[in-house]
Amino acid sequence: MIPINQPSIGDEERREVLKVLDEKALTSAAKDGGKRVQDLERLLKDYLKIKNVIAVNSGTAALHCALLANGISPGDEVLLPSFTFVATANAIIASGGRPVFVDINTEDYTIDTTDLKEKITNKSKGIIPVHIYGHPADMDEISEIASANSITIIEDACQSLGSLYKGVQTGTMGQMSCFSFYASKVLTSGEGGAVATDDDDLADSLKMIRNHGMVDGYDTRVLGLNLRLPELSAALAKVQMTKLHKLLDARKKNAELLTSLLLPLSGDKTRIRLPQENGNKRFNWYLYTVSFQNGQLRDEAQRMLVKNDIGATVYYNPPVDKTPYYQNMRHPATNDLKNTHLASENVLSLPVHPSVLPENLESIRTVIEKVI
Repeated sequence: MIPINQPSIGDEERREVLKVLDEKALTSAAKDGGKRVQDLERLLKDYLKIKNVIAVNSGTAALHCALLANGISPGDEVLLPSFTFVATANAIIASGGRPVFVDINTEDYTIDTTDLKEKITNKSKGIIPVHIYGHPADMDEISEIASANSITIIEDACQSLGSLYKGVQTGTMGQMSCFSFYASKVLTSGEGGAVATDDDDLADSLKMIRNHGMVDGYDTRVLGLNLRLPELSAALAKVQMTKLHKLLDARKKNAELLTSLLLPLSGDKTRIRLPQENGNKRFNWYLYTVSFQNGQLRDEAQRMLVKNDIGATVYYNPPVDKTPYYQNMRHPATNDLKNTHLASENVLSLPVHPSVLPENLESIRTVIEKVI
């Protein structure tokens, strides 16, 4: 079976992890973190061209930290797409805020700026645009809306490390931005994440929040938790950072080949639509997501691909607003998420990670051609 995603782990990562074990410094409660945490943060700062990166133990922790640093309190609304992994919404709940779900556009499944404008109220305190599948959201429009309403932007860049919006790295355009280094991501530490910001005061707050609010010993100053990234995880991600360009290039090569194979089957009057970059948006190809004419066709394609050992996967069905927990919360304005619900019924993600071979992509094309 070719999985939908698979980490690329080599001898360099193994050697660095073994060094940590030999040194027996598995983690650090110091304000600035352990040696390899600091190394990872420096590499990410250089790559993103941003002043501060604070490593934490998951993408969810990154979102939670950022929301706490933003001072979210009960009654505060945070706008986000429902078409995302549930962690984005859960972090808002955990911070005491209230999620307000916004619809998506049908081109790249990122937040719809027209619907975003309509759902802003005097209680709105944050916007979390999600760069879903590695597709950059429309950050110029989102920034204009946020600025006009004095609302903080926290980018959910958990899936988009390496994606570009108008030549700028995603995860560098909000007041804070969150990344994930989960095992399936383009760069992994097994479990891990980071918050990036150009604001030094926010960076200081984030360092306290990830470490029980402490600075010097048991001097808790703000509400925080143990959200630290262990040295073992940082060692893995540190090495991954040195080969990130290579990993992204391999994904791009596979995505371009898959597009060339599927292009003859696609078009306005066909049953499949392919992901498309444009002049403003460059993808990291975390996932190669196609859309079928209807759910029945999508489900048949997935079934046949899996039967042929291709790990095609549906992200996200149901979307967050349709999950039992959020339905029970009876959030308003979830019945107008037309594009969200349509996408959840019709999209299918295909593997293009570095371990995918050209013959695997040929198999994908053959199966989809038979189905449609």
